[in-house]
Amino acid sequence: MESEAEEAAVTAMAGETGTTESQYRQGEPRTTSSLFPLSNTPAASTTVAPGVPQWLSNSSFAADFAAINEAVSSIHDRHASPDSESESDDGRGREREGDLPASGTSYALLESSESGGDSKSESTRRKKKSKRRRKRSRERGDDGAGDLGSRKSDVRAWAGSAFKPAKDYYFDSRGDRDNLAFGSIYRMDVARHKLLNPAKSISIEFRRLYQQNGSILDADGDIDALDSKVKSAGRYWSPKYSALERHRNYKHLRILAPSKSTSDLPGDFISLVEPEASRDSNNGGSFVETSMVEESWEDEVLRKTREFNKRTRENPYDDKVWIEFAKFQDKVASRQPQKGARLQTLEKKIGILEKAAELNPENEELLLHLLKAYQSRDNSDVLLGRWEKILVQHSSSAKLWREFLRILQGEFSRFKVSEMRKMYSHAIQALSSACSKQHRQVSQISDASHDPAIVQLELGLVEVFISLCRFEWQAGYRELATALFQAEIEFSLFCPSLRLTENSKQRLFEHFWSSGGARVGEEGAIGWSVWLEKEEEDRQRIIKEETSQDNEKGGWTGWFEPLSKHKETDKPSEGVPGAAVDDVEEDGEPEDTNQEENTETLLKMLGIDVDTGPSDNVKDVSTWTRWSVEESSRDCIHWMPVHAKSGKSNINEESDKEEDEDLLGVILYEDVCEYLFSLCSEESRLLLVTQFVEFFGGKISQRICTNNSSWLEKILSLEEFSDALLHWFRRVHNTLKKVDSTSHSCSMEFLLSCKNDISEWAHVMTFLRNAILLCLTAFPRNYVLEEAALIAEELSVTKMNSLSYSGTPCRVLAKSLLKRDRQDILLCGVYAQREAVSGNIDLARKVFDMALSSAEVLPPERQSDAPLLYFWYAEVELSSNHVNDQESIFRAMHILCCLGSGVTYSSFKCQPSQLQLLRARQGFRERLRTICSAWSRGSVNDQSVALVCSAALFEELTSGWATGIEVLDQALAMVLPERRSNSYQLEYLYNYYVKILQRHHGQLGLSKIWDFIFHGLQTYPYSPELFSALVEISHLYTSPNKLRWTLDELSHKRPSVVVWLFALAFEMSRGGSRHRIHGLFERALANDSLQTSVLLWRSYISYEIDIAENPSAARRIFFRAIHACPWSKKLWLDGFLKLNSILSAKELSDLQEVMRDKELNLRTDIYEILLEDDIVS
Repeated sequence: MESEAEEAAVTAMAGETGTTESQYRQGEPRTTSSLFPLSNTPAASTTVAPGVPQWLSNSSFAADFAAINEAVSSIHDRHASPDSESESDDGRGREREGDLPASGTSYALLESSESGGDSKSESTRRKKKSKRRRKRSRERGDDGAGDLGSRKSDVRAWAGSAFKPAKDYYFDSRGDRDNLAFGSIYRMDVARHKLLNPAKSISIEFRRLYQQNGSILDADGDIDALDSKVKSAGRYWSPKYSALERHRNYKHLRILAPSKSTSDLPGDFISLVEPEASRDSNNGGSFVETSMVEESWEDEVLRKTREFNKRTRENPYDDKVWIEFAKFQDKVASRQPQKGARLQTLEKKIGILEKAAELNPENEELLLHLLKAYQSRDNSDVLLGRWEKILVQHSSSAKLWREFLRILQGEFSRFKVSEMRKMYSHAIQALSSACSKQHRQVSQISDASHDPAIVQLELGLVEVFISLCRFEWQAGYRELATALFQAEIEFSLFCPSLRLTENSKQRLFEHFWSSGGARVGEEGAIGWSVWLEKEEEDRQRIIKEETSQDNEKGGWTGWFEPLSKHKETDKPSEGVPGAAVDDVEEDGEPEDTNQEENTETLLKMLGIDVDTGPSDNVKDVSTWTRWSVEESSRDCIHWMPVHAKSGKSNINEESDKEEDEDLLGVILYEDVCEYLFSLCSEESRLLLVTQFVEFFGGKISQRICTNNSSWLEKILSLEEFSDALLHWFRRVHNTLKKVDSTSHSCSMEFLLSCKNDISEWAHVMTFLRNAILLCLTAFPRNYVLEEAALIAEELSVTKMNSLSYSGTPCRVLAKSLLKRDRQDILLCGVYAQREAVSGNIDLARKVFDMALSSAEVLPPERQSDAPLLYFWYAEVELSSNHVNDQESIFRAMHILCCLGSGVTYSSFKCQPSQLQLLRARQGFRERLRTICSAWSRGSVNDQSVALVCSAALFEELTSGWATGIEVLDQALAMVLPERRSNSYQLEYLYNYYVKILQRHHGQLGLSKIWDFIFHGLQTYPYSPELFSALVEISHLYTSPNKLRWTLDELSHKRPSVVVWLFALAFEMSRGGSRHRIHGLFERALANDSLQTSVLLWRSYISYEIDIAENPSAARRIFFRAIHACPWSKKLWLDGFLKLNSILSAKELSDLQEVMRDKELNLRTDIYEILLEDDIVS
C-alpha cells in the first residue's frame, strides 16, 4: 500500500485548453518536476531513468493529430493550476492532455536529474506495479475498453471499442467527478466544431473546404481521430448512412398515436413517453392502446394505403379524405428515383381523383386537383380538351373558369390576345346565362336579389369581368379596358326601369353608346337611365314643335310628284353621262396607289427600305431604347376612350398623327357588347364599383376579406406595387433601418419605382372622382364611396396644384355633398377625418361635434351609425399630433363615455368623473351582451365592430390594456372560425387587437404577441398587416433566423405573393445575403400558381440589374418571365429598358416581332424614331 501511495499521479486540465502536470511524491521531501510547467519559470532539474514510462503509452499521446480535420477550431491556451489529488480506489490517475503542438510534432522525452541513490530501484518498482495493474485489468475483462477505460474507472465500455457490451447504451448516473477537480469537461468528451468566418464569402469557404477534404460529404472529413471504427465507417451524415436512411427497407422507429385522443389533450398531441395503455374518459373507461413500432418506408406506404382505403370506403363523399389520399401519392413519388415508378404513381393518383370526381361530380376542389394531375401527364392540346369537356358540364362554376383562363393565358405557344378575348367572352356568357336561369327560377318564389345562390354566381361573374379588364389593360389596350368598365357600370347600375328583355335592353344601350353621350367618369355624365329620359323628353318636344308648325301652316299647299322625284334621284346628273361617272369612281384607286408609291419613294430617299424588316435598318440598341421609352409614355397618356364622330367629321387643326391615335382610341359598341351582363344583387354591384376604384389607383377602405378569391386574384395580377402594399413595406423598412442600417439595405419600393406622368395621374383621379360621384346616386349614403371620392379629389387637386394650393383640398366637394344630404352623419365623419389628416384638428372637432349633436334627432335607422362616428372621433383625438397629449386622452375618454352611457353628446369641457366612467363601463357591458348574441347567429356589421373596438379602447384608457384585450377576446370567442375567416369586419377587429398588443409590447413581452400574430396568420394567411406586425415584433425580440424559419413555414403551407414579398422585404431591408434572396425568388416562382405573377418576375429582374448587378442572370430571368407571362406589355418593355446593355439590336427587333405576333398593342412604329433621327441629323 505504501508503494502504491508513493506512485506518481498524472493530472491534466481539459476543455478548450489544458495543461498536464505530473508529480512524483515520496515519503521524504524532495524536489518536483512538471512535464508541462504552469509558468515560464524553469523547473528544478530532475532526471528520469531511461525507458518509456506508462503514461506515454496513452492513446492521447500516441495518436496522430494530423488526421484531425483542419475545420476543427484551433485550441487556444488557457492556463490553470488545480491541486493534484489522489485518484480512484484502484490507484489509477486521470490523464488529461495539455497544449497540443502543431500537426506532425513529436514529443521529446524529458530526462530528470538524479535525486537520491535509489532512482533505479524506484523505477524498477514502478514497472512491476504497472505490470500487476495491467494483469488485474485483463482478468476483470475490461481490456476491451483500452486506454480510454483508465480515464474513468466506473465505465466498463466506450463507444467505438472492440468490446461488445451487454447493453447498447448506459446512463451516466454517477457523472464524472474529475470534472469538479479539473473545472471542465474532458477535451475528448466535447463535440468539436468550427464557426464560419462571416467576413469571408460563402462560396470561397465552400471551395476551400472542398479542396481540403475532396468533398463536403466526405466520410472522413470530420471524425474523431482517436476512434478507428468511426474513421472507417463515417459519421451519421456521411453518404453511406444517408443512403441507408433513404433506403425503402430501412426500418424507422415510429410512435403511433391513439385513434381517439383523450378529452384533456389536443388532437394533434403525441406523447414522447410510451404508456402501455391510456384510459379514454369519453368511452366509459375503455382503453386506447398506444404502440411504438419499427417500420420501413414500404411498410408505411402499405399501412397508410390501407388506412386511406378504409376511410374512403367509409366516407366516400368526404372530399378532404380523397385530396389527402392524392397528396400522399405525391409524397410516395418524391421517394422514387425511377421515372417509370413516378409515372405509375401519377397514374394511381389520377385514378384516385377520377374515382373521387365520379362520386362527387359537383365538387370543384376535386375537379381542380384532377385537372392539375392531368397537367403533369398530358400535353397542352389534350389538357385543354379535358378542360373544355369539364367546363361544358360545369359552365356555371366561376372558379373553374378563372383557373382555365389562367392556364390558357400562360400558354406561350398558343397565346394570342384575340383568342383570349374569345375565351373570356365564352366564360362571361356562360356565367351570365347561369345567373339568368337561376334568376328565373327564384323570382317566382321570392326576391332574387337576396338569394345566396344568385349572389355567389354574380360575384363570380364580376371577378371574371375584372380579370378581363386587367388583361386588356396589361396587354396595352387601355382604352378598351376603360370602356369595358364604363359600359358595364352603365348597363348594370343605371339601367332604365323598364321591363325589357335582354336583347331589347342591349339594342337600347347600343343607341346610348353610339349617340356620343357622356359616359361614367366623363364631364357631364348623368347615367344611361337619366340620359334616356332626357332623350325621350327632347324627342317628344321636337314632335310637338313639328306638329304645332304643321297646324299653323294649314290649307292647300299644291300638287307634288314624289315618284318623279325619286326617279330623278336614281338618274345621273344632267350633263354627266353614266360612263363618266364610272370613270370617276375608277379613278380613285390609282390615286391611292400613287400616294403609296410616293410614300415608299420618300422612305427610300430617307434611307429606309420598306421591304426589309426593322432588324436590317435598326443597328443601334439606343434606337430601340428610345422606342420603348416613347411606347411607355404613350401608354400612360392614352387610356381614355374616344367617342366616334357622328355625321361629317370636323376638320380641326390637329395633325394626322393625333387623328390616327384618336381613331385607334375609338371603342365601338361591337367591341364591348359580348361582355355585357346584368346584375341584380347589391353585393355584386358594389363589388364592381369598388374594384373599379381600386383598378384606377383610388384609395378605398377594404371591403373584402384577404381570404376572398377576388383579393387574391388582384394581388396575383399586379404589375407594380399598390399603394397599400407600399405602405406596409415602408413600415417594415423604417423599422429595420433603425437598428440594422447597412450600406447594402434597400426597400422594395426601390425595385419598381413608378415614373408615370404626374399630370396624367391627376386626370385619372378627376375621372375617378366623377365616376364615384355618379355611382353615389346608385349607392346613397355609402361612406366608403364618399371617402374614396374625397381622397380622389385631394389627389387630383394636389397633383395639379402641388405648389400653389393650401388648405384641405376636398373641403369644397365635401360641403357640396353635405348640402345635398344634411342627415348623412357618416359623411360628416369622413370629412372630419380628412380635415384631421390635413392638420386642421380644431375644424375636425367642430364637424364631429356637430354630427354627434344632430344624431339624436335623426331616424332610428340613421342613429345606428353613431358608434362609427364615436369611434372615429376617439381615434382622431388619440392620433392627432398636437401639443397636449394628456388633453387628447381626456377628450377620447369623454367621447367614449357618451357612447357607453347612452347620454346625449356634449362638447368636451373637463376630465370625466369616476361616476361617468362607471356608468359608461356598465353601459358597454350591456351593449356587448346584445352584440355577442347577434354575432353568435352570424349577424356582423360595421356598427357592431365599431362598438366593440370603442369598448376595448375605453377599457384600455381607463383600466389598462389587459382589460381591453379581455373585451376583444370575449367578442372573438362568440364567432365560429369559419365565419371569422370570411368576414372583413372580423379581420379588421383582429388587426385592431394586434395594434393594441403592439402599443403595449413592452409590458406583454414576446410570447403573447408572437402567439397571437402567428395564430392570426393561420386564419388570415394573406394579410399584409399581420405580416408587417410579425416582422416588426420579431425584429425586436427574436433572432433573424427564427423569423426566416417562420416565413419559410408559412410560405410552404400557404404560398402566396404576399408572404414571399414580405420575406424579400425583410432580407433586403437588412442587407441580407444575396444567396438567400435568390433562393426566395426561385422558390416563389417555382410554385405553379405564382409563376403568373408579373410583379414577382419584374422585381426579380430589377433586383438582378440594379442590386446584384448581374445582367446575364437578368437576361435569363427575362426570357423565363415572358414565357410564363406573355400578355404583360410592361414586362416585355422591361427587356428594352433594362436589358439594353446585354441584348443586341437583332434580339430587340425579334422581341418586337414576337410582341406583334402575340397581338400586343404597340402604339409606336420604329420608323417614327428613325425619321426623328434623320430629321435631327
